[in-house]
Amino acid sequence: MKKVSLFGLGAGLLAALTFTSEPAFAQQSTLDIVKSRGQLRCQLGTPAPGWYELSDSGKWSGFDVENCRAVAAAVFGDPDKIEYQSVTSAVRFTAMANGESDMLSRTTTWTLFRDTQLGLDFTTVSFYDGQGFMVKKDMGIKSALELKGATVCVLTGTTTELNLTDYSRTNDLGMNAVVFEDSNVRDNTFFTNGCDAITNDKSSLASTRAKAPDTSIFTILPETISKEPLGPVVRQNDSQWKDIVLWSVFAMVQAEEFGITSANIDKVIAETTNPEIKRMMGVEGDLSKGLGLDPKWAYNIIKTVGNYGENYEEFMGEKTVMNIPRAGSPNALWTNGGMMYSPPFR
Repeated sequence: MKKVSLFGLGAGLLAALTFTSEPAFAQQSTLDIVKSRGQLRCQLGTPAPGWYELSDSGKWSGFDVENCRAVAAAVFGDPDKIEYQSVTSAVRFTAMANGESDMLSRTTTWTLFRDTQLGLDFTTVSFYDGQGFMVKKDMGIKSALELKGATVCVLTGTTTELNLTDYSRTNDLGMNAVVFEDSNVRDNTFFTNGCDAITNDKSSLASTRAKAPDTSIFTILPETISKEPLGPVVRQNDSQWKDIVLWSVFAMVQAEEFGITSANIDKVIAETTNPEIKRMMGVEGDLSKGLGLDPKWAYNIIKTVGNYGENYEEFMGEKTVMNIPRAGSPNALWTNGGMMYSPPFR
């Protein structure tokens, strides 16, 4: 089947398209469709440092990209059997509902409305975030409460837009939203003084700052004005596929808790006496049966993609352009005081 690029499509155009791919109401399971096609169709956002970057050679990499690669590794034993779809915030849910994408892995906040009224299911939280504001340092602003009457760049069709309105009303700030559909246009407008401030999830603000010609002139203000739990999304009414995406993320989290990395996994399996590790890696039991996957599905994820901590440090950690410390944050393992937690592999 011919690949379809969704990059930059407007909401009206996308909704009007009749895709030749499988409709959302198809009786065939998503797993069967993906296997028959021979690749996973995974939806990303427009290129952004840390989350989903596109190299000059056309290769995608980033924290959310690893969720796609984990699912492909689980299904095919090969993390690269993926067709990536770069989609704007305004049309991401339409693309999912139309059946053009098998999963969405981009900075998307889990909300009640989205989980119950769009025909979608959120799987789990792979990154805990919160909304903030970024300004230029020379403005001398130290708090978001000083942004009274400010113009603020924001993406339309996002929880960010509503949070901005609520925060402004609650604190009688009279902020003026300048809305954009394309994140690149929003960022360039902010960089060229088209807005006094920009608002987004704080991790995305770090990503925006990383794209700036001079990153040193910007500061992210201290306030966190919302809860933004981010994670992969699938269509409703296919519990097996939801479980596959869900447990692919859990496998990376649990592997980190066990101290299993892409480098030491074979040694650990050969030497371990831990029955849960053996079950997880397909050495004992039949945990893969309900997923419809090869017994080595979790092994394939960790061997080829790595554990949660490996990916965090590679794309989000303090040695990256994102520079988001994990220690003391909800994204630390629960054993280290955070909220990253996998149910048992039993």
